[in-house]
Amino acid sequence: MVSVVRETERKYSAPTGRELPEIPDLTGVAGVAAVHDEGVRTLDARYFDTADLRLAADGVTLRHRTGPGEHGWQLKLPVEPDVREEIRSDEAGKDPETPPAALVALTRSRTRDRPLRPVMRLTTTRAVHTLRDAAGAALAEVVRDAVSAERADDQGSARWSEIEVELAEGSGTDLLDAVEQALLAAGLHRADTPSKLRRALHETGLAPVPAALPDPGPPHTAGDAVLRYLRAQAAELVALDPAVRRGREDSVHRMRVASRRLRSALRTHRALLDRAATEPLVDELGWFAAELGLERDLEVLTARLRERVDTLPAELRPGPVLARLRAHERDRRRPARRAVLAALDSDRWLRLLADLDRLTARPPLLPAAHRPPHKPLRKAVTRDFDRLATRMDQVLRSPEGPERDVAAHAARKAAKRLRYAAETAQLTHGKAAARYARRVRRLQDLLGAHQDAVVTRAALRELAAEADAAGESSFAYGVLYGREERAAADTLAALPDAWRALRAHRRLT
Repeated sequence: MVSVVRETERKYSAPTGRELPEIPDLTGVAGVAAVHDEGVRTLDARYFDTADLRLAADGVTLRHRTGPGEHGWQLKLPVEPDVREEIRSDEAGKDPETPPAALVALTRSRTRDRPLRPVMRLTTTRAVHTLRDAAGAALAEVVRDAVSAERADDQGSARWSEIEVELAEGSGTDLLDAVEQALLAAGLHRADTPSKLRRALHETGLAPVPAALPDPGPPHTAGDAVLRYLRAQAAELVALDPAVRRGREDSVHRMRVASRRLRSALRTHRALLDRAATEPLVDELGWFAAELGLERDLEVLTARLRERVDTLPAELRPGPVLARLRAHERDRRRPARRAVLAALDSDRWLRLLADLDRLTARPPLLPAAHRPPHKPLRKAVTRDFDRLATRMDQVLRSPEGPERDVAAHAARKAAKRLRYAAETAQLTHGKAAARYARRVRRLQDLLGAHQDAVVTRAALRELAAEADAAGESSFAYGVLYGREERAAADTLAALPDAWRALRAHRRLT
């Protein structure tokens, strides 16, 4: 078991060649009524990473730390600038040499199962000050740290001092900004590195300070544009792995979307990338999206069923409808969650990530990929529009029933592919591509609503059969089934107008 703390903090240093000043008086800054001196603490932390520092390169730290209130294993994952999640293992202190399996699993998409070993030891003498409001509630913690760093291989050491400001739970970044102004006025500046480990690695010669990436500007070739899109989605897969393992809200959905975007891009841009290299990846991304789909589809279905049941008055839902719904969900959630975790724990998942790395590092570009990007990306959007047009023609010509349901589902997938193609084209076509993607999204949402109604009807049939077998009333499921039929009919009735609106803007300008 693990516990999670979200921390929002900033670090400050003195200009090169100058000593770190004392913390200025922060009383009166943004609601700070008092500053309490909490004394001095000593913290001892050993940091673990792969031999090639894969965690540090991605802004992740894994450490075993001892000290007042800090005993045990901690994994820090980046969330956004100044914000990280600190995940603490309940196996605190059991073995300071072996990271807990629960935390190691959360690093797997980054380490790719490479061994974790000690890389750095940091000893910190920390003078702690708590900023409190007029009611005595803690607003933030401001500390003055004297840090001593020793490489695990004894090949380097470093010492420095810094000031760190961490918000208390419930405090806003306006307080952080106000405290920063006071610190800057006292002669400090934002630290060049986001963590103590990163600074230690730099100052002991293990890793350079990460340079701010320059704005790459517009892509010069079609291949460059597509590779940027692919790299962004592959990075999203890696970053979401820990969140999916922990069951974080919406994480499975976001990971599934990233895998679908990758798969669609590889299929859409076959004129730019050698199929011999991309087709195996297309297949593997399809496998992975399907594994995630078991849990994601259940999430969507359960939310829809609960919403529908809540709209029924009591007299229209005789019998234990909510209890039956919860049992239906519970019986399916466990195998769905097991399928997701099994996929993430598999060697196949690591091979997929490695293959994506190789593809984006050494892309199998075809001659067309070296051309200026505007025309190839526009042509790719046109091809995907034509594919959608064929699918929509089938929907509008099909008779009501299963045949039309299948055709609408195929059209929905074609609409997603077209939207992802328009997203890629935003790098070169800007606002025009963004508008195009929004138009496609409106049609896709209608097709999605129809598919949700189809899936929900199937689930209601199962629930009704289960209720009948248990001797319960199935009346409520019949009522809901009728409502879903009406919802599906309404979306289909709206499709022709939505399709005409998109068809009027079929060309990306």
